[in-house]
Amino acid sequence: MSLIATRTASTEAPILDVLAERWSTRIFDPAAVIDEGALASALEAARWAPSASNTQPTHYIVARRGGEAHAAIVVTLAGFNQAWAGDASVLIPVLAETADETGAPRPWALYDAGQAAAHFTVQAHAVGLYTHQLGGFDVEAVRAAFALDERFRPITIIAVGSLGDPAAASVAIVDRENAPRQRRPIADSVLLDA
Repeated sequence: MSLIATRTASTEAPILDVLAERWSTRIFDPAAVIDEGALASALEAARWAPSASNTQPTHYIVARRGGEAHAAIVVTLAGFNQAWAGDASVLIPVLAETADETGAPRPWALYDAGQAAAHFTVQAHAVGLYTHQLGGFDVEAVRAAFALDERFRPITIIAVGSLGDPAAASVAIVDRENAPRQRRPIADSVLLDA
């Protein structure tokens, strides 16, 4: 079983190739070791994402496959995600620091962490890594596994690694990989364009 030859988005207006070509795989090479230089570049891109008042509220747990931290994250994943995400070379919980050390709220922390995660995935794609951001995980289990203070809120987990062999994946996963890439039209997202 194979994947569709191209996953490039069909866009209504021109966008950067790195954005059009980026897609979220569920098929990772379970033997590939992470390219540490590429991973460092992706983390650096995330570091330079904008944040409100330069508060930089985004933090990460970088867990490589084969280690205790990686295994601790896998068990927090919801159903179907456990079937494939453990093959990723690295799992990265992205944390939003929703309050500072004094307890003062950081109301834009979730937005800022989302921007950092986006910067991470685009840079990762540009340097040859594949990613998939996961929402299906137990937030409290991640918090407990790493003894996180309540002010650190896990908002996503990014699976990172090399593309795997579709022939080794289940039919259900390959079917999802081959599903058409679709987005609603821009006109359906813009509420006012005056």
